Amino acid sequence: MNIKRSLSLAAGSAALAALIATTVPAAVATAASGPEPALGTPNVVADGLHNPYSLAWGAHGKLWLTEKSGKSVLSVDPATGAKSTLLDLSTQAVSSGQDGVLGLALEPSVVSKGRGHAYVSFSYDSGTAEESTGETRRTKIVRYSYDDARKKLVSPTTIIAGLPGSIDHQGGRLLIGPDGKLYYAIGDQGTNQYSLACRQNQAQTLPSAAEVAAKDWFAYQGKTLRLNRDGSIPTDNPTIGGVRSHIWTYGHRNPQGFAFTPSGQLLEAEHGPKTDDEINLLRPGGNYGWPNVAGYQDDDSAYVYGDWSASSPTPCAELTHSDFEIHEDVPTSKESEFTARLHEPLDTFGTSVAWDHDFTGAPCDESGLYYICYPTIAPSSLTYYKPAVGRAMPGWENSVIMTSLKDGTIYRLALNSVETDVVAVEPLHTDQDRFRDTIVSPDGKTVYAITDTAGLVRGEGDAPTTDLTHPGSLLAFPVSN
Repeated sequence: MNIKRSLSLAAGSAALAALIATTVPAAVATAASGPEPALGTPNVVADGLHNPYSLAWGAHGKLWLTEKSGKSVLSVDPATGAKSTLLDLSTQAVSSGQDGVLGLALEPSVVSKGRGHAYVSFSYDSGTAEESTGETRRTKIVRYSYDDARKKLVSPTTIIAGLPGSIDHQGGRLLIGPDGKLYYAIGDQGTNQYSLACRQNQAQTLPSAAEVAAKDWFAYQGKTLRLNRDGSIPTDNPTIGGVRSHIWTYGHRNPQGFAFTPSGQLLEAEHGPKTDDEINLLRPGGNYGWPNVAGYQDDDSAYVYGDWSASSPTPCAELTHSDFEIHEDVPTSKESEFTARLHEPLDTFGTSVAWDHDFTGAPCDESGLYYICYPTIAPSSLTYYKPAVGRAMPGWENSVIMTSLKDGTIYRLALNSVETDVVAVEPLHTDQDRFRDTIVSPDGKTVYAITDTAGLVRGEGDAPTTDLTHPGSLLAFPVSN
């Protein structure tokens, strides 16, 4: 809905609930009459996983997943929980933050015939420092053949290397679209904040023709990409700023959710700063505003862009970065000053925030871990609910399952009939877990979810806690009326 509001319905303290309360019209927010499907109590299929990141259906009814910090791709039997290693990247990948083994996409023939290719994205040490940042991490996407006899991914072919990499905001979602192309999400690398505050944000930077010809992908930060399966640039990719590249859309912060609808619409979810997590409908060549705009271009959601890298006369390196107060030497711009054509989100979380909101207040004041109390939820994945056989559970037609990290909730996003807008949001399950990705069983009666091994989540009284209910696990949620 292209009206200013937040649809977050997460359980929590009265203050937090009031802060993120929706202003969606009651007729839209009200659930349809009759019993609605629900997620039951989860069963632990497998545990002991090392920060699982992406889920996919693999050969012979197995679930395949990447392990971000485990630097591997595993196969898990959803019936028994038995695990086997398809691919060991421990000598090739690096993982010290949000980097590691991330994206996973399989050709349909792997699932249907037990043969074909899998595509895996992972961070690696290039050994070459980037000129402006000194960063040596990069990201590559590698194609592997599936050897069904050995139950291994073999014969690696790097289809693209030298993509941006860092310890923060990697994005990392990888899909094969209905057009047969690869789609990949890259975050803004965590620039302009915390320890990377002095690195300039590149989400609005577009590559030159010379950079594309030289395979210099530095400007791909904060972008979504569309690639041929050999890594080349599709001839029908958009020309942006006079240059055709892999870039599909730009102006993104930390895109972690990708889902195609049956009609071919590509939905994307990304983390906001202190406000404004976004659900976007991606259009080729579209600009989604970051870092100049967070959420809607409304000037009243407690966000203003401060470019710490451009601080003058005091250079950024001599300043102490603050997430709450912008130094007077740091140039700022309001959202209304952004004049480029903007694609506003379909929906946001944590938008209705007054300028005088105290982001350092209780219940995070004792720990100082204030970002857990920001009114955002950290959406981490999107999965369109579409059973491979049979029909969707009544009431869940045109629905997307969305996971979150900070508030430990799995949501259902109800779409309109043409799959171009979010009309309602329903929390399905909340726990002290950081939910990373989901996938639906072929019959639509089970939703599988993976969880982070460690990290912070809102606990009792919304205070931050590292006490996770199901750390590093693959869970099975029964869907029932």
